[in-house]
Amino acid sequence: MSTSELSIIPAPRDATVSPGEYPMAPTATIGAPPELVPAARVLQGLLRPATGFAFAIADAGSGDITLEIEPNADAEEYRLSIDEGGVVLRAGSPRGILWGIQSLVQLLPPAIHRSARTRTTEWMLPHCVISDAPRFPWRGLMLDVARHFLPKREVMRVIDLMAVHKLNTLHLHLTDDQGWRLQIDAFPRLTERGGWRSDSQRGHGPNATMTGRPHGGWYTKDDAREIVAYAAERGIDVVPEIEMPGHVQAALSAYPEWGIGEAPAEPWARWGISTRVLNLEEATVDAFRRILDEVIEVFPSRFIGIGGDEAKKTEWQGDARTQELMRERGLADEEAAQSWFIGQIDAHLTSRGRRAYGWDEILEGGLAAGATVASWRGRFGAVAAARAGHDVVVCPDDAVYLDYRQSDHEGEPIPVGFPLGVDDVYAFDPLPPELTPEQARHVLGGQANIWSEHLDSPRALDYMLFPRLCAVAEAVWSVDKDLADFRRRLDEHLVRLDALGVEYRDLEGPAPWQSRPDAPGKPITREERLAIQRALVENIVDRTASS
Repeated sequence: MSTSELSIIPAPRDATVSPGEYPMAPTATIGAPPELVPAARVLQGLLRPATGFAFAIADAGSGDITLEIEPNADAEEYRLSIDEGGVVLRAGSPRGILWGIQSLVQLLPPAIHRSARTRTTEWMLPHCVISDAPRFPWRGLMLDVARHFLPKREVMRVIDLMAVHKLNTLHLHLTDDQGWRLQIDAFPRLTERGGWRSDSQRGHGPNATMTGRPHGGWYTKDDAREIVAYAAERGIDVVPEIEMPGHVQAALSAYPEWGIGEAPAEPWARWGISTRVLNLEEATVDAFRRILDEVIEVFPSRFIGIGGDEAKKTEWQGDARTQELMRERGLADEEAAQSWFIGQIDAHLTSRGRRAYGWDEILEGGLAAGATVASWRGRFGAVAAARAGHDVVVCPDDAVYLDYRQSDHEGEPIPVGFPLGVDDVYAFDPLPPELTPEQARHVLGGQANIWSEHLDSPRALDYMLFPRLCAVAEAVWSVDKDLADFRRRLDEHLVRLDALGVEYRDLEGPAPWQSRPDAPGKPITREERLAIQRALVENIVDRTASS
């Protein structure tokens, strides 16, 4: 059958529809064993507002909607059956049940997503059987809250939208040159000084100006715990990221002893990459171990992001003390020095039962033993890491950077990068074809990345995320893809986004109020970006070619 009959995104692996409909009644109940009661509560929360029905939770084996664990199924695999007798949802784990719940909700009229009772809608479910499981275990979104802070309530709204699309990993970029966004008890100035800046750049390129407005904000530990718990209830892991040894001007404005030379007055107000880096003193490495210990207390994720990207080496090259430390440690060059730093952090995280997760620059100079790579500069890092036996998440800027402009339309707000439209993103495949089957097992999956230099409001975030994130969700979930079928289903899915209040970009182009004539961009062509990308990864490519 065509999955467009059911209009589910991401498309299920196997679905059949039979004649007839099952009416949801005001007295409908949800039957669930104790381990699935939290999932039943999520389902209650999704169904109650628009229907006005109570959906009481009943004992296992009873109820109009029955939730059950299937011991022989994979963790995220589910089977949803609807007939005249009601709804039965079985899955290999509570997380699989949650994905089945999202499919169940998508089978109802789009008004189910509204937050108040809709009295004119009949709540009918089609008779069908859906059997589904994801292609990859890591299906993610990297959300940058460092450049522009996103309040807790908006992060949780993003989590809700990720759950709708069966994405299971939120990579939360918490620190950068422009701001530090997480409370650290041992180093309170990280937020007191590093958590806000006096100004921000408006636009991109040589004609960019400044806003003249302070910007800041951070999450307390209680805020972060709430975000983590909220995400977990919806089947989503939160992977925190603390940048090092570059992208640290905000940290150095608070604790200049961690840097080299004169302290920066405040976090960087410009976009791009500051040249400031951490020094290589043992005391500085130990400070970041202590920071990560506090991060681990809050975030239960197996993976802890450590950055490692775009660290400028000029300060190390010109600093006598750094060169002395490199000689003492037998480090041949600055790339080896970064590898040493990352190795210290990796060993510490390993000792705490966690895994370091860093951008593909951590391949340069040799990869730490336990590290997992986020391959963003094309797929070169993914190939190199997988061939070396390291796990990898594929997130290339030429396919899934959702801050890149969406078309050549003159109204695209603050256009940077080259055009990445819905169709382009839908073509994303996390699995590099040149890997052997054994090497391919190291590809955990893929994620979209959205950097927030030019996203200063939730409305701007919606515009850049949707509907492209719908395409990402299907690219990392579905085994077989059909663009024409996806576009048909997307037309219906946009009505759901309307009901959810998402201010997405219309497929025909931006609305007038979504443009930003006050803020210039700096668009480039795909060819120009790929040439830059190739130059950036020359040493990775050379190592891959010789392996």
